[in-house]
Amino acid sequence: MLNDYYEILGVPRDASADQIKKAYRKLARELHPDVAGPEAEDRFKDVSRAYEVLSNPDKRQQYDLGVDPTAPGGGMGGGAGGFGFQDIFETFFGGGQAQQGPIPRARRGQDALLPLDLELPEVVFGAKKDVPVETAVVCTECGGTCCRPGTTMHRCDVCKGAGSIQRVQRSFLGQIMTTAPCSACQGHGTVIPEPCQECGGEGRVRQRRTLSVNVPAGVETGTRIRLTAQGEVGPGGGPAGDVYVEIRERAHPTFVRRGDDLHCTLEVPMTAAALGARMTLETLDGEQEVDLKAGTQPAQVVTLKNLGVGHLNGSGRGDLRVHVDVSVPTALDDEQAELLRQLAALRGEEKPEPKLAASHGGVFNRLRDKLSGR
Repeated sequence: MLNDYYEILGVPRDASADQIKKAYRKLARELHPDVAGPEAEDRFKDVSRAYEVLSNPDKRQQYDLGVDPTAPGGGMGGGAGGFGFQDIFETFFGGGQAQQGPIPRARRGQDALLPLDLELPEVVFGAKKDVPVETAVVCTECGGTCCRPGTTMHRCDVCKGAGSIQRVQRSFLGQIMTTAPCSACQGHGTVIPEPCQECGGEGRVRQRRTLSVNVPAGVETGTRIRLTAQGEVGPGGGPAGDVYVEIRERAHPTFVRRGDDLHCTLEVPMTAAALGARMTLETLDGEQEVDLKAGTQPAQVVTLKNLGVGHLNGSGRGDLRVHVDVSVPTALDDEQAELLRQLAALRGEEKPEPKLAASHGGVFNRLRDKLSGR
């Protein structure tokens, strides 16, 4: 059965030559083994084969007529329900496809994920942190060549640098040529006669080092900061992967974060709430004055602008929202109790009548709003 080369490249069947070339270049950059690793090698080969056919007008015409010009035996029998030479080959010989040159020794290294715990002030203002990490780095002894200093790699005598071996086998179909990676050089096309003693021919060694991370204001738990090319150096001195630093925000004993706003609770005496007062509050920006108006109610919120968390993707900061908690005295001496009785008499509250508050402003609603962060 024909491979769907149009689907492999992700183009319509009436795609122009420019569309086919653009799609191929994009996929080739993404799937090249030096970038995506050896696991993408088969897809890279499929993309290359699809481009070889569809970029050639004659081969594309053959393919559109149901013939794959790249298949053994001329690619006949590729229509729907057909069973051609390619199918027979795959059935009896494992579907082996010719290796496209030797396998590069240098491959991209793996990415690393590191946790980073931050205190609230570091989240609010941003910080510069040092993160210890143990990763593979280029071997300083051989410089990533994998060879002992003063020596070099040699071309493989078995495969003559091709990285693969072709064998002719006899079958009822005649002589069949198969291709397999060279076992002498593991498909690389070169051998290392004298491996570097420091890295054992890997081109890399493990090393503990410290990375400097610039943490912007406004990050939160789960935010990941990418450090490009700071991860594992690949085998054969290949390109380094990336390091992702994942933020974990520690709880603060006084302030609670909701979005870019900070919330705290300020306990004030009953008399200060009734008469009004100016109080000093210790914030992350230092001491700030909070003005309480006369008649301040429990759960009332006083907003201090621009004292919250810095915006991650913009300028400015959130607000600090101060929730007022009115403290009612529980132990009064005789003089204090008498003064309150006099106040109650002046206000006609010696025998207060119970009165239900409006549904939109009752204590339960204020409690609900406080819990939901409104």
